[in-house]
Amino acid sequence: MQTIYSGYGTCKELHNILKKCFPEKIFFVTGKDSYSSSGAKDLLEPVMKEFKYIRFFDFRLNPRVEDIKKGMEMFKKEKCDFVLAVGGGSVMDMGKAVSLLVTRKGKTEDYIRGELFGEERKIPSLMIPSTAGTGSESTHFSVVYIGKEKYSLSHPSLLPDYAILDPSFTENLSPYITACSGMDALCQAIESFWSVNSTEESRRYSKKAISLVFENIGTCVNKPDKKSRENMLIAANLAGKAINIAQTTAAHAVSYPITSYFNVPHGHAVALTLPYFIEFNYNISEKSLQDRRGVEFLNNIMKELLQTLEASSPEEGKEKVLNIMREINLETDLIKLGINRDNIDIIIKNGFNPQRVKNNPIILTEEALRFLLESIL
Repeated sequence: MQTIYSGYGTCKELHNILKKCFPEKIFFVTGKDSYSSSGAKDLLEPVMKEFKYIRFFDFRLNPRVEDIKKGMEMFKKEKCDFVLAVGGGSVMDMGKAVSLLVTRKGKTEDYIRGELFGEERKIPSLMIPSTAGTGSESTHFSVVYIGKEKYSLSHPSLLPDYAILDPSFTENLSPYITACSGMDALCQAIESFWSVNSTEESRRYSKKAISLVFENIGTCVNKPDKKSRENMLIAANLAGKAINIAQTTAAHAVSYPITSYFNVPHGHAVALTLPYFIEFNYNISEKSLQDRRGVEFLNNIMKELLQTLEASSPEEGKEKVLNIMREINLETDLIKLGINRDNIDIIIKNGFNPQRVKNNPIILTEEALRFLLESIL
């Protein structure tokens, strides 16, 4: 069971949590520069000086297995017994991966590939997000790359014990990072809503997250205030809770090579195709259906999604999302981002993750994905 503290000033709970857990030494995961630039250092230093810790920040933006191993080595060498991660999705994913894998004896790559599973055993952990996007503080997944191939390490014990959602940590974000993070939250909420794994609970989280993003992202990017920052952090957390149950689908699968090969930040990369999947997933028939709950069920789900988007048709739903991207100055043109028709094969070859594609409610073939990508160009 996870304990969450939410709202301005909740970073003060860090002291109480650490006193309660009484760690011998904290494995403190942060970004290399973002720890200071985000203001997190100023907020946390008065508390951290009371405890023994070692700070780990020597890893890539999208952590690779080599980075995880480096973190595990430091954790063991320093004899740590608690993980605290403060930062964006990559920082939290790093902290979560170390908290789980450092207790395992098998080959790290095998765990990441999902080939080894053991009992629910890990190091206690606390996450403090400094972006309003991934919701990683409330999921049992951790994104890790082996080479350029992306994996989702998945285990119940990856869910952190504690999360602090204090919007103060997001106040120094640039408008672009705020926009990318917010679109990641929106895409996660929409994808988990139509996922074949969705439940009534996950869809409740999704709907609330979608509404909060629509109401707040424009203000949060262009003229941020405390209310919009707080609401976006809540939206990201709700979207994280939704994918923790339902997982993501095709738009996320396609996004990873766009990030890996064309250096488009994750949230921006997902948002490039998500609007077009709204139309794609409305092509409902017995032949195209991948959701075992049936045509009528999916029809109702997609209608409910359009209502949540305040759209009367899938075309309008697509335009609603594209208009948000334009409002927050995210480029929607693939060519302007350096992606042309010659690059489509790279995206298809590396973005056709069988598991995520299987989560999509409508069957997505390589041919259909090619057609969708060509229609965007």
